[in-house]
Amino acid sequence: YVNYTGYMEGKSEVSVALLKQIKIISPTSYSIILTGKSGTGKECVAKAIHLNSLRKKKPFVAMDCGSLTKELAASEFFGHEKGAFTGAFYTKIGHFEQANGGTLFLDEIGNLSYDIQAILLRTVQERKVKRIGSTKEIDLDVRIIVATNESLVENIGKGTFREDLFYRISVFQIKLPSLCERLSDIELLTYHFAHLFAIKMNKKISAISTEYLNILKKHKWKGNIRELKNVLERSIILMND
Repeated sequence: YVNYTGYMEGKSEVSVALLKQIKIISPTSYSIILTGKSGTGKECVAKAIHLNSLRKKKPFVAMDCGSLTKELAASEFFGHEKGAFTGAFYTKIGHFEQANGGTLFLDEIGNLSYDIQAILLRTVQERKVKRIGSTKEIDLDVRIIVATNESLVENIGKGTFREDLFYRISVFQIKLPSLCERLSDIELLTYHFAHLFAIKMNKKISAISTEYLNILKKHKWKGNIRELKNVLERSIILMND
């Protein structure tokens, strides 16, 4: 098992269960939905799955769907040929083509418009992609991992997410625990990230006080692991050698 360094498994019950799921699903090519609150490490888990799959020597491409506009969607997903439209001054390789043979990670997929979801569904079904302005179809062999901090089932009920797309991408679902659900991992995570930041800043850490750890364990951590990393990075910056 390859542990991606951006996310460290812990010893809590929920962390052990998460690691077990990652180990089970990684060797397959199934599509996966990662759910969980913001900052729980969804992209890091996606990378861990990729690095433990048969696709590990192929590209891992991450795409932020939250910032994707309707106008840019087709170009970002599929790419375009030079001169395909006004402003297309060069050939662009889309994310699907970049990830061919590997893994495409679509973060915050719930933010995609209904129209863009239809385009995505067609590509997932046909496993082919065609750049804008091109007549050539490219065969795709891409594993798709998507992430959301929303309930896609609720969104289906609201009419904002396509049910047919949901069933195409939800072969396997993994829910990432919030940091407040794994407080027993705080010490492990603190030493892990503090060590990484210390190396980055060329500082030395001999020990972390029990008082400091207790303060961290009592915090609410609404920003989850991302917030913990931010706190530790600032602490290392302010630390005197």
